[in-house]
Amino acid sequence: MLILAKSVFAMMIGFSLATVLGLFIIPILKQMKVGQRISIYLADAHRKKAGTPTMGGLIFIISTLIAIFVLILFDKLTLTDNLLIVLVVFIGYAILGFLDDYLSIKRKNNEGLTTRQKLFGQVLIALIFFYILVASGAEPIIWIYTLNIRINLGWLYGVFILLMLVGMSNAVNITDGLDGLAGGLSTIAFLTLGIISWGAGWIAGNESLAIFSFVLSGAILGFLVYNSNPAKVFMGDTGALCLGATLASIAILTRYELTLLIISGVFIIETLSVIIQIISVKLTKKKVFLMSPLHHHFEKLGWQERDIVKLFWIVGLMLSMLSLTFGVWI
Repeated sequence: MLILAKSVFAMMIGFSLATVLGLFIIPILKQMKVGQRISIYLADAHRKKAGTPTMGGLIFIISTLIAIFVLILFDKLTLTDNLLIVLVVFIGYAILGFLDDYLSIKRKNNEGLTTRQKLFGQVLIALIFFYILVASGAEPIIWIYTLNIRINLGWLYGVFILLMLVGMSNAVNITDGLDGLAGGLSTIAFLTLGIISWGAGWIAGNESLAIFSFVLSGAILGFLVYNSNPAKVFMGDTGALCLGATLASIAILTRYELTLLIISGVFIIETLSVIIQIISVKLTKKKVFLMSPLHHHFEKLGWQERDIVKLFWIVGLMLSMLSLTFGVWI
C-alpha cells in the first residue's frame, strides 16, 4: 500500500508542477518567438500549426528536476548512483536537444545541429553512461527473465548500450509528429518502467528509479494538458531526445533491456517505417508508405489526427501490459 501511495504522490507532484509551470513557460516561448516551422509536404492541418511554440519539453524537464530536488531535500528520495546516472543521461540529452532547437530557431529553418553533430553528441553521452555503468561494477549481460536465460555479451554490451540510447532517443524524436502522440506514449512507457523498477530489488536504488519514473510520467501528463490536440506547444528535440534516452537508461539499469523493446513497440515501428521507406526509395524508386513515419501514412489515408493518436496510444498501452505480464509476472 505504501508503494502505491508513493507512486501516486510522485505522479501528482510531477503533474502539478508541469501544469503550473506550463502557464509561465508557454507565454515566455511565445514572447521569444520560438515558433515551429512546418514542412510543406505535410497536410493542411499541420501547416496551420506553424508558429506554435516549440521547446516545450522544458516544461516536464524542469518540473521533474525540481520535484527530484525537493524530494531529496526533504529526505523522501535517496540520490543513489543509479539515479545519478539516469539524471546525467536525462540532462545531457535535454541539453543536446535544446541546442538543436535553438539553432533551428536562430537560423529560421528546421535545420539545427547537423546529423553528424547530433549523432556525435548522442554517442558521447552514451559513452559517458557506459563508462559510469562499468565503473559501478555492472556485468555485461542480458537477462531474459521469462526463460531464465543470461547472455554474456562481453565488449559487445557496450555497442548494445550505445545502440539502445541513440536508437531510443531518435525513435521518440521521429514519433513526435502529431499532437500528444510522443507525450502520451512516453507517459505509458515511464509508468510501466516505474512498476518494473519497484520490482527490481536486485539493483541498488531501485526505489529511487521507480519514483523518478513516476515523477516524470506525471510531468509529461501535465505537459499533455498543453500538447494534446490542438497543441499550444510542442516538446521539440529538447524533450523528445531526452525522453527516449532516459527510457533506455532505466531499462538498462534494471536489466529489462529486451522488455523495453516491447514497451516501446510503437516508437520502434515508427522508426522502422522510416528506414523501410528510405531503403525502398533508394533501391526500387518506389514508396512502401504514402509518407513516413507511419503516423503520416495514416493521415494520407484520410484518418483524423486525434484518431491516429488514440490508436497508437491504445497499441502502446497494450504492449506495455503485455511486457509487464510476460517480462515481470510470468
